[in-house]
Amino acid sequence: MQHSKGFIAYLIATATLCGALVMVIEVLGSRVIGPFFGVSLFVWTSLITVTMVALAAGYVIGGHLSDRKSSPDWLYGLILASGLLTVLIPLLKGPVIQAALPMGLRWGSLTSAFVLFGPALLLLGCVSPYVVKIAACEMQNIGRTVGSFYAISTVGSVVGTLLTGFVLIAYLGVNQIFWVTGSLLIALSVIYYLFFRRLWAAALVAIIPFVLIPHDTTVSKLMADGTRIERIANHDSHYGNLKVVDYSYGEKHHRDMLIDGQTQSGMDVSNGLSLYEYPYLLQFLPYAIHPDGKSCLMIGLGAGLVPVWYQAQGVKTEVVDIDPAVVKFAKQYFNFNPDIPVHIEDARYFLMNTPQQYDYVILDVFNGDTTPGHLISVEAMHLAKQRLTANGVFAANIIGSVEHDTLMTSSIIKTLQSVFDNVTVYSATDTTLSEGVSNLAIVAYDGTPRTMDLSRVPNMNIHPLVESTVMDNLQQPIHFTQHPSAMVLTDDYNPVDFYDVWLKEKIRKSNLGSTDFDILSS
Repeated sequence: MQHSKGFIAYLIATATLCGALVMVIEVLGSRVIGPFFGVSLFVWTSLITVTMVALAAGYVIGGHLSDRKSSPDWLYGLILASGLLTVLIPLLKGPVIQAALPMGLRWGSLTSAFVLFGPALLLLGCVSPYVVKIAACEMQNIGRTVGSFYAISTVGSVVGTLLTGFVLIAYLGVNQIFWVTGSLLIALSVIYYLFFRRLWAAALVAIIPFVLIPHDTTVSKLMADGTRIERIANHDSHYGNLKVVDYSYGEKHHRDMLIDGQTQSGMDVSNGLSLYEYPYLLQFLPYAIHPDGKSCLMIGLGAGLVPVWYQAQGVKTEVVDIDPAVVKFAKQYFNFNPDIPVHIEDARYFLMNTPQQYDYVILDVFNGDTTPGHLISVEAMHLAKQRLTANGVFAANIIGSVEHDTLMTSSIIKTLQSVFDNVTVYSATDTTLSEGVSNLAIVAYDGTPRTMDLSRVPNMNIHPLVESTVMDNLQQPIHFTQHPSAMVLTDDYNPVDFYDVWLKEKIRKSNLGSTDFDILSS
């Protein structure tokens, strides 16, 4: 069967677009399952595995099918089916993820990725062998044909990856990008049936995406206890999904910031005070150890409560955060002081390049439930130390375990001990109520041990709901036995994601128990 030059050109466009959209689906996958399983090594391993397996299966199936059914009608029928499956992903993600959650981080992320993305990717995997089969009939050199079309598909994949990571996520929501992706695949098929096959009824298929177009509406629910939960903001930035959620009950009004499904910080809207304990430790401990400090660097902004407190004490405060969307949310929803300078860049890059030294350097960075490994390695700690004045104090907020499976918590502490003369650990909560798991405030400095005197700390306003816990924990540093296999974490070897999987599963389970599923999945 002879095909026109116009159709061959359309075939080239098909290979390019399908190659691009494969990568769009893969990259976006982390934003779909990340809020529930963490944007971690396991999630990316699952996504890459599912993509490779689905494409490999698609290559085999597409090759066999193209030998038996070589008509382009079959090719564009497969593309149409993949488009329909892609458009349905936003509708299916809630039920699929909810069913996979009991499987844990590893199997849950793999299963949900397989069910949600596997079918569409498998059908897209059929495209390359089909395109080659059809095009080979028109070209004499089969080797050149295969090489050219696979190169075209790969170039499309490169463009799709760059476009998704650098552009689409910043300007469209995840649901909208899946809708656009599915719509493009459907349109690719409909255009073929309309203009090359003159099947005018195919135009009706183009209506389907518009029936399923996603709408990003405000999510509001009234819980059984009378608490009103309302998602008031939702944004997909280059670095994660951000949500602002309000909880109200009568005159009580509490607001949380969530990043990739994990609660990062929050405040009582009526007075601006945190309802979580750890910000108070980051505020009061470094100041009590070094009350004469005049400058502070906050690494990681969150809602911005800690840097606002330091600025209010007359301490010249700066912030470094990689995500401009976090800064926007902090100003818009959490009363972050716009006069505090914020450097939008990676913390390691900033620490390497700034000549400034500070009396306080405070690290509070989480990518979902994980502190990025490149910020807790020994190399990162040495950089932080270089940015401290002679009497400066370093403090970090991490989530760790102090009772069992303490390998990674012990390793972080051991890493700090290899850099600083004095390292002290405080728990933000009562660890007896959480099997030893808690936010931990780690304070480190050089020189002789200093006396911590809370009477030297001004403005110790603490929310009444957490005041007693905070005051108790400020007075009682934790003493626990270091794990015998504790290691100094380096840029080369930092296996926090692997050894702390049980901890991440526990944190995610706790978060799902305290945050409504519909809020997380919206």
